[in-house]
Amino acid sequence: MPDLHVPVLAEEVVRHLMPVETGLFVDATVGLGGHAAAVLQARPDLSLLGLDRDPQAIARASERLEPFTDRCTFVCSPFDRLFDILADAPMPRPVAILADLGCSSLQLDTPGRGFSFSSEGPLDMRMGESGPSAADLVNNAGPEDLVMWLKDFGEERRARAVVRALIRQREQAPIRTTGELSRLVESVLGRHPGQKIHPATRTFQALRIAVNDELGQLERFVEPAARALTPGGVLAVISFHSLEDRIVKHTMRRLAGRAPRKPGPAAFEDPPPAILRTVGRQPITPSEGEVASNPRSRSARLRVAVRLEPAEGAP
Repeated sequence: MPDLHVPVLAEEVVRHLMPVETGLFVDATVGLGGHAAAVLQARPDLSLLGLDRDPQAIARASERLEPFTDRCTFVCSPFDRLFDILADAPMPRPVAILADLGCSSLQLDTPGRGFSFSSEGPLDMRMGESGPSAADLVNNAGPEDLVMWLKDFGEERRARAVVRALIRQREQAPIRTTGELSRLVESVLGRHPGQKIHPATRTFQALRIAVNDELGQLERFVEPAARALTPGGVLAVISFHSLEDRIVKHTMRRLAGRAPRKPGPAAFEDPPPAILRTVGRQPITPSEGEVASNPRSRSARLRVAVRLEPAEGAP
């Protein structure tokens, strides 16, 4: 099997996991197994629980991690079910948990999965095998929902213009392929010479997030993952856009006993007892060398936190 997957910030992940004790390492989004392979190679005393909602990813990860097969367990599941999986299985509390958010290279580079505007394929975008596809949303969702997704998840400033064009088109014929959607968005937004970002980028991001409930899953993951760790355990999360990073940052800050800097839904009057210690004031970003060799890493942000000893009577 050719290895086309280059894990992002792998050296930094391994470095921050090196101090953890012997025990269970959870890769909550195992993908093609790149991070897991690096960690298991560096730490022969760790066992792996690898989760992914994508059965194709699980199959590929199990192949890549065959040299460590006696230390690996795989579960096909969304990462927001981690707490339930740990509770239902006879497993120890993890000493480390990693989540590498967003799409894997397997999903992006497979036209039949429908994630990329640069390849013609069915408009699907599902990371798993169930639930509505992107085509279902584009052709059936109400205009206000579509506008909300494009604004909130894609940060598309001309969301209403794009949605008006979508509605006009779907009244004539359903939008079924990535190419049809990409060309439609480009016809609305235009494309200027030298423009680096394709005009459909934000629309595709918004639909992918909506189809897979990515932000909702992340909100349901970070705190339970932190509480599942053994004291001294490490939580590491790699995000690829500001919406994800904001959730991770604010949740880690709250669990470290610090109120959000800006007022909002996450604000609270009395911070709960701290269960985390965040590592560093800013997220860890790829080096210039990594970005040059792997351009997909350019927007990656790694945040790390360490589980504290729980206060008396606290979980």
